[in-house]
Amino acid sequence: MARRRIQAADGLAALAAVEAGSTDRTDVATSVRFLLEELAELAPGKSVEVRVPPYGAVQCVGGLTHTRGTPPNVIETDAETWIGIATGTLDWDEAIASARVLASGSRANLEGLIPVISRRS
Repeated sequence: MARRRIQAADGLAALAAVEAGSTDRTDVATSVRFLLEELAELAPGKSVEVRVPPYGAVQCVGGLTHTRGTPPNVIETDAETWIGIATGTLDWDEAIASARVLASGSRANLEGLIPVISRRS
């Protein structure tokens, strides 16, 4: 299991700021990284890599692992989309259909793992 780098209070505070409209790079970066850490905590493993450039990436989901080069299962998106799907304010299928999430590989799917923190009303 990966070592936590962002304390829950700090991550939630940054996330609250972003949800309130902050575009501050530190708030966005902390929110993205915190939510990536939450995903890795919920789905430990190294078979899927989730990338949110330029803020961070995490390997998660149990199964076959890779050791070098580009992993076979990659999910990539922007910060706004990642925060939306990770908090449940944006539907995974909608994000895929609108090409806001690029997923390649047979295991590149986060259904059942998201939202990592629910913000739906």
